[in-house]
Amino acid sequence: MGTTIYLTGEAKSPTNNPITSKWGLFFVGLIVNNETHVIVRADCSATLGLTVDFIRELLEGRSLLDDDALVDTITTRYHGSSQRALAAAVRNAAAKYRDLLDRDTSTP
Repeated sequence: MGTTIYLTGEAKSPTNNPITSKWGLFFVGLIVNNETHVIVRADCSATLGLTVDFIRELLEGRSLLDDDALVDTITTRYHGSSQRALAAAVRNAAAKYRDLLDRDTSTP
């Protein structure tokens, strides 16, 4: 594997959220250093640039393997209508990442 990988996490957003009418789901895209597990770059399907910037601040530079701490930060600091969707999308991305790590360590 290289030093970074790209993966996404998805979750349902509230029905009254513009994200739902525009994309149907809330998506988070992450570039992760697969040696340190640190999120190098983050993006999401938020409709406002300010929201995207804030979510980047919450996620970048932190370990994707520490998704409990990431979700705690999200619930403490992010109070937008897609808070639960963001937390679920991060957990989804972390689960996919763990699956990748497990696959790589089980391959001879």
